[in-house]
Amino acid sequence: MLSEGFITSIRAQPKSANTAVAKDVGIYLHTLNSSHTVKSSFKKSSTHVNALAANATHIFAAQADKAVVHVYSRERGNQEALVSFPERISCLTLAGESVVVFTGRMISTPSAHLQTVTSISATKLDILTGSEDSNIHVWSLPRLLALGTKEPLEPLRSLSNHRAAITSLAIGQGTNQTNISVSASRDNTIIVWNHHTGDLLRTLLLPSTPLCVALDPCNRAVYAGFEDGSLQMIEFFQANSTLNPLFDPNLQTTPVQITEAPWTAPSEPGSVHCVGLSYDGTFILSGHASGKISQWDTGRRAFSSELVDLNAPVTNLLMLSPFPSRVTARVTTVVKPKLGEVQYTFTAQLCAPPHTTDFDRIVNSNGFPEEMLVDAVARFSTPTSSSSSGDDKLRKENEELWRVVNEQQALQKKTLDKYNKLKANGS
Repeated sequence: MLSEGFITSIRAQPKSANTAVAKDVGIYLHTLNSSHTVKSSFKKSSTHVNALAANATHIFAAQADKAVVHVYSRERGNQEALVSFPERISCLTLAGESVVVFTGRMISTPSAHLQTVTSISATKLDILTGSEDSNIHVWSLPRLLALGTKEPLEPLRSLSNHRAAITSLAIGQGTNQTNISVSASRDNTIIVWNHHTGDLLRTLLLPSTPLCVALDPCNRAVYAGFEDGSLQMIEFFQANSTLNPLFDPNLQTTPVQITEAPWTAPSEPGSVHCVGLSYDGTFILSGHASGKISQWDTGRRAFSSELVDLNAPVTNLLMLSPFPSRVTARVTTVVKPKLGEVQYTFTAQLCAPPHTTDFDRIVNSNGFPEEMLVDAVARFSTPTSSSSSGDDKLRKENEELWRVVNEQQALQKKTLDKYNKLKANGS
């Protein structure tokens, strides 16, 4: 049976005695199959919201109210490194194989935000940063990673339609120029953006303050967790609709008031600090200020169950794909950043290329592979050896039949001539 995992982190030490939860554990690796289990844990960590990132080999946790990042090895199950920074870290995220860290001020870029960066989301090309100053900046990741460049590092564009602090950001999983992103703010709104162009696609007016958001895997809806402990699913598509209404210019300037009732839990778990959506969008998990992790059914749009109580505020929840991507190189040591340094030594171990079948290669590619299309065209335009041999056989059979037909026609003609000659002599 397919299992799905997720990683959670908590803020500070447990608030009360609880024999089921270790007092010095701050990061948990969970597994969801037929039931929920805590697979492993890491000690000595306390994180704020939006301060946890993970890849296939490591976990990066920015420590609350400290200027350090703890790096944990998922394979060895221990703390591998401690990376120090000049200032306290407000949030971090993973962009490709790089960890992007933001402090109270920009240290590798000129001042852009007027106040602390509160949320960050990234793809392999773009980084979105949201701040308490209500602004969102879009950055180019290749520019930020260009070591030794003398060009001014500035945002590509700014998104400034919110009127209060940004609480959460999320970017869709698409790779084209129509991929969307969403931002939540303490002004009780969620805005849908095309961050590639800076266009505002939709403004959603909410009854409560959204603290965290997650996008549907197909960008069909946004899920929001609220300060009052409730959740809400807001769909972008209408029933029986074939067009994406987000890109309808007639609707982009009109705010939408959300009137549907939010989802509520039987108990009062506290504010929703983080949410995570399953890979197929069938359920969503939420981490609460009370330490509880809840599961919600997106089909029934209702509370499903309480998975666990970590006995401290759950500040981060990262969903892990059940189909991890294959890597050709494995990082053996973490490279610590140094301000002003432009040369680094990166050490990695090459992994043996996995054995894959043609079917695996086709399934994991974007669209049909080019060589597959070329082969298909060649098969239509050029007859194969088997078809050529079949044609030769048919041609020989036809020639033999025509030879028999011609012989019969000649014999028939000869018989008819002889009959006519005998008839003429008799008359």
